[in-house]
Amino acid sequence: MRKSYANVNTYTHKGQNVISAKAFNRKDANTNAQQFHRASFKLVVDAFTALGGYAEKSFPQRNIKQSAYNVFMAANLPNAIDSTGDVPLLDYSKLVVAKGSMLGVEFESATLGAEGIVLQCRSLIGYPKAFAHDEVVALVKRAGRAVKAFSTVRGDDETLQIEIAMPGISKDDVEFIYVYVLSKDGSKASNSIYVQLTSLRYK
Repeated sequence: MRKSYANVNTYTHKGQNVISAKAFNRKDANTNAQQFHRASFKLVVDAFTALGGYAEKSFPQRNIKQSAYNVFMAANLPNAIDSTGDVPLLDYSKLVVAKGSMLGVEFESATLGAEGIVLQCRSLIGYPKAFAHDEVVALVKRAGRAVKAFSTVRGDDETLQIEIAMPGISKDDVEFIYVYVLSKDGSKASNSIYVQLTSLRYK
């Protein structure tokens, strides 16, 4: 007996019938949809990398078996991808850079001046589980530069300001700004808020 069909070979060896299988020719999956997904995945990976380690602390309430990277990818793929065009784009307004059950702050305005940017927020102090010692963090990415973090405490006043010292920065220099809150011991976080660049006002 000696015959081949599909991926099966049959032959006789020392009087015994032998059947063996051969591998089908492998082809790299490369449809348009698969290329789009791979490009989308890379955008979110690059966003995580661009955060420069800050995302490691902004998802503290994750399952102990999950890494911050896993939670970040699950939160943002495909939710933060703009898929309306032929090429995927990262939608910063939908990107989640912090996530948790804490009460955050309410963003009100951003003022751009010679020394940098001042963010004004409602502290929400007086609301349940909002404490004066909570840390309010702003992550700022300047085009072509590393992310920098600026922070202040929630405080006892109804309003708070975060001063972003970046002398000479212009509106076009700003890639993104996010604001979120961390507990004093770093064990909890709030959901992040994206600061719309259109909200930037000149001082």
